Amino acid sequence: MTSTTHDRQDTSAGADPKRWKALWVTLVVGFMSLLDVSIVSVALPSLQQSLGASPATVQWVVSGYALAFGIALVPAGRLGDAFGRRRLFLIGLVAFVACSAAAGAAPSVGWLIAARLAQGVAAGVLAPQNSALIQQLFRGPERGRAFGFFGATVGISTAVGPVVGGTLLALASGPEGWRWIFYVNVPIGVVAFVLALRLIPARESGGHGRIDVPGVLLLGIGALALLFPLVQAESGGLVRFWWCFPLGVVLLVSFLRWEKRVVRAGKDPVFDPRLVTRTRGYAPGLALGTVYFIGFSGIWLTFALYFQTGLGWTPLQSGLAVTPFAVGSASAAVVAGRLVERYGRALTVLGLAGVSVGLTATAVVVATVPPEVLGWAIVPTLLLAGIGGGFVVSPNVTLTLRDVPVEMAGSAGGALQTLQRFGGAIGTAALPGLFYLVLAHTDQRYSWAAAAALAVAVVGALAALVIGLLDWRHDRRDDARHAQRAPQDADLAREHLEFHGSHAAHP
Repeated sequence: MTSTTHDRQDTSAGADPKRWKALWVTLVVGFMSLLDVSIVSVALPSLQQSLGASPATVQWVVSGYALAFGIALVPAGRLGDAFGRRRLFLIGLVAFVACSAAAGAAPSVGWLIAARLAQGVAAGVLAPQNSALIQQLFRGPERGRAFGFFGATVGISTAVGPVVGGTLLALASGPEGWRWIFYVNVPIGVVAFVLALRLIPARESGGHGRIDVPGVLLLGIGALALLFPLVQAESGGLVRFWWCFPLGVVLLVSFLRWEKRVVRAGKDPVFDPRLVTRTRGYAPGLALGTVYFIGFSGIWLTFALYFQTGLGWTPLQSGLAVTPFAVGSASAAVVAGRLVERYGRALTVLGLAGVSVGLTATAVVVATVPPEVLGWAIVPTLLLAGIGGGFVVSPNVTLTLRDVPVEMAGSAGGALQTLQRFGGAIGTAALPGLFYLVLAHTDQRYSWAAAAALAVAVVGALAALVIGLLDWRHDRRDDARHAQRAPQDADLAREHLEFHGSHAAHP
């Protein structure tokens, strides 16, 4: 059956005939905004040299974007639920394109950091609208497929960032070539805006337009308190700003208590705590995604530091070295999107096992193989890790958001991505920090430092694997209970029919 026939059939049932085209527009924009988390990592050495900035200052070009991105996600998701996802998507896209142009034209590192902070906020506005629009536009098995594509976009965009960044730097050679990493967003964003105007339905969500301002402030300041020391880790932020961690915990606990109070009062919360307690698969999906992204996000900066600083490779060589992971992840994610409805959590368990084995083998190869042949030696190990990664991110997004009510879709998707950003911030701070620590204590043995950082990523994958196994076991128990009850329910239904049938025959 053709896709056109599918569209025609589903339209009669109330589905939007342009939903798949609208999905691809939003996925392209989501890919672009998520790509900017990792694409800059390969450009940091040339960017630092061009602007004459210190390593601690230039690190804010990466960390500031991730910080603003993470803080904006949940409030932006709630705004989309209340005022319309299409409206928030278009506003975020215009802001993202404008900030990308400002970052590319930045005359100083201070200007660049300011533009990246604003660009991160715009990306945080865009991201939760993607998952919410899927909830709004798709039903039944189609929703699983759409979430599969969305999860694949999340995983692939992070993995291919270094490859795309290295390619752009190679094409735009010279000390100012890094600017094209930001300029490339402008034409893509303009085309996407025109298409979004035509394809994304103007139907608004069922929110009441009321925003829980105290909840937004508690969440925003609490998230900032937890993330700020992490993004400042390279310049001693973990020691100087240690007090931010307990402050952030207190604020986030206060946020949850306040949200429960808002729910009891019958008002609209920023984040409904019942999503965690009553929505099947949501809580374990949040935990698994957070833990996994600690290692997943941190390895790209580690590889860039090792390949460019330790081995003297160009940004393009550095990006191409991790291409096997990107290829494996992209291929597996597309397949996983079609299999997740059938195999469920078992897919993520299988994927996390592959990631753990692949990254462990990569760490061993990095520590033992001579640099002259390292680029070829890590191809099979990174390919295995990438295939595993493709079976993790895409299915986990689908399983986490599949049963979320449509009216909560924006805030639920925002919370999932916020915690992934938390994990990413921890990994981006911890893995390079460990890299430099081992480097200082091993007489500049870059291979050992990179292997140690990869070992931390393996620990993160194993922790996520434990969460996945527990959730898989819970699913199997639920299936067994349903299977045991099914014959009893069938007998009761048969007796019910016989009873009513006899009364109908003998009134």
